[in-house]
Amino acid sequence: MDVRGYLRLLGQRWVLIVSVALAVVAGAVAVTYTTSPEYASTARLYVATAKSSSIDAYRAGELSEQRIASYSELSRSRELAAAVIERLGLAMDPGQLAGQVTTEVVPKTVILALTVTAPDPAQAQSLTQGYAAVFIDMIRELETPQGLKSSPIKATIVDSAALSSEPVSPQPGKSLGLAVVVGLLFGLSYAVLRDSLDETITSIAELALLSDAPLLATINYDAGIARSRLITSVSPYSPSIESFRVLRTNLQFADVDARRRVVVVTSALQAEGKTTAALNLALALAAAGQRTLLIEGDLRRSQAASALGMDGSVGLTSILVGDVSADDAIQRHLNTPLDLLASGAPPPNPTELIQSKRMAELLAWARTTYDKVIIDAPGLLPVTDAAILASLSDGVMIVVRHGKSTPAHLRSAVDRLNSVDANILGLVFCMVPERGVPTARRYSATVTS
Repeated sequence: MDVRGYLRLLGQRWVLIVSVALAVVAGAVAVTYTTSPEYASTARLYVATAKSSSIDAYRAGELSEQRIASYSELSRSRELAAAVIERLGLAMDPGQLAGQVTTEVVPKTVILALTVTAPDPAQAQSLTQGYAAVFIDMIRELETPQGLKSSPIKATIVDSAALSSEPVSPQPGKSLGLAVVVGLLFGLSYAVLRDSLDETITSIAELALLSDAPLLATINYDAGIARSRLITSVSPYSPSIESFRVLRTNLQFADVDARRRVVVVTSALQAEGKTTAALNLALALAAAGQRTLLIEGDLRRSQAASALGMDGSVGLTSILVGDVSADDAIQRHLNTPLDLLASGAPPPNPTELIQSKRMAELLAWARTTYDKVIIDAPGLLPVTDAAILASLSDGVMIVVRHGKSTPAHLRSAVDRLNSVDANILGLVFCMVPERGVPTARRYSATVTS
């Protein structure tokens, strides 16, 4: 991914990145303010080798340097910790005390810094001083040859343990600063991972690569329409309303030499925005003075009548089974000049009803009665109803949802329409974030309409 790709990712996923960073910072805050403070005290030991006629100053220093590395490891032994506990009369486990000890050899010297941490500063000082004293005795005992009374190696305290009033942990400033950096890195990494695994369509350029069908409109996400599904519920100056006006205009100019009165609105799968698109396209057409009929062609999961606040119990199925006439089943929306033919009662055989002779006769009647007939059809891939309706109509619009529809599903949907010789008028790209769509990822195959 190049720099532009990362900038695009930041613009698209900044909410995710910030959310992950805030979660890490919140965790760091919780740990910081629930952790008991720890204080540290340090004593410094000087390790020297006695000089003699057989050991010159250089070799003595070399021997001291060799020994001090071993002493650093020895300082964390359980045996030394047990000796310190015994001398100071502590009620502690040797392993616990040894875990509180750290040592550091000052580079290019024979000085060993011994540090002990404890919940109390006075206790840390006492433990460090006791540790240094016992440690010196242990070194003397280990380095005294058998039969002799003195050791050639001598350790001396050159800096006694000091009392510290500032805890070494936690340190809120450092912890929170580190948490911010780590959180942002985790957030960016997670965003990159999600982007690399995201197989959905997220750009207009991707649509152009996937299909030759024209893009009729791009519908941005609108919270008001997301709640009510209707453009009548938002401001008349809303960009979403203008998007549906653009869709209305482009539909009128699609294949201007043919009178495409019956238009099916569908998508590859359910929940991709086709009902919302059909509803608002019909409302936009009616508002422009065209006599418009909206038909709920989804006999399994009808939603248009409910969104309009109208009765859906009598409608298309009632006509197809011969219970009522079209004039009796069609309702006029109270707030707009839109006519609705609801789906009616759910039938046990929706596909058989859709492909019946009465359905073809109903659409033929609607062509002569209305300027535009919009059919809200089910998804193309789960059932064959939409393909049947498409074969009976004058044209089909495919709704593609940003961040949900996939290239594979779009290809399959177009293939299904092509198999029934349906006329694909174009695509509608809906639920697009207000910040726009990112740069396209490349796909090798193009779907023809």
